[in-house]
Amino acid sequence: MTIAEQLATIDRLCAEEFPTAHSRSVAGSYGGFGGPGFHAVAWELSAGSLTGPEREREVAEQYEAEREALAQRLSDRRGESQWISLDGMFLRAQQGDERIPEPWALLSAHMRNVDVWKAEEVGRWIALGVSGSGGGGEPRLLVMITDIDPP
Repeated sequence: MTIAEQLATIDRLCAEEFPTAHSRSVAGSYGGFGGPGFHAVAWELSAGSLTGPEREREVAEQYEAEREALAQRLSDRRGESQWISLDGMFLRAQQGDERIPEPWALLSAHMRNVDVWKAEEVGRWIALGVSGSGGGGEPRLLVMITDIDPP
């Protein structure tokens, strides 16, 4: 999927109503899911043919490059992003110190940090990051659209 297609998907999801229940039908075949107050899409990239540590390094670099390119295009359209570490949210939720609202709790369980933009015209947040970046599962380039403010 090209960056232009990713941006078009983000724009469409910013305009769409949120599902009333958790659903995997968001964004068609692009790995989308959603629930009350959010839409999300997880894009896979081609991982190449390497194996072992070389593959892991190549995949991590590829996902980070894709995130940076998409983040730059979003910043060109929406202004500079805020960089939010999700580690603290995850720890507070795990320790029971605080109830982290969804979908932020979901994000914090799957990635370490995100770039965030406010889509003022629709009152929604756009969060972009790489899931699995903390060593938890296969990486995906993930974008989330929500009307729930970051905690």
